[in-house]
Amino acid sequence: MIRRSKEMRQESVPELKGGRGTLRLFHILEKDELSGKGRLCSREIIPPGNSVGFHKHEGDFELYYVLEGEGIVNDNGFETTVKKGDVVRTGHGESHAIKNVGDKDLELITIILFE
Repeated sequence: MIRRSKEMRQESVPELKGGRGTLRLFHILEKDELSGKGRLCSREIIPPGNSVGFHKHEGDFELYYVLEGEGIVNDNGFETTVKKGDVVRTGHGESHAIKNVGDKDLELITIILFE
């Protein structure tokens, strides 16, 4: 399968998990294309000042791979800055949030797989 970028389903999500502003998702793979192993594989764009709210993962884990920009991740209550090339893994039973603190879009590859 080859999917061109212009063929990816785009979605605008306001206040994701109680966060601020509207994020854009470009679905790299759809849930039914993950062979029952997960529920999300996307490129996520978080505009400056916007965020994904603090939330807990149950039965799955989430990876963020930072492509561009700068953010602050709340990793189980511990905040740290992330930049291009950094990876964040939030496991089953763990909680996290991310906020764009830069002056340009924070761009991530986001993958949620089942434990």
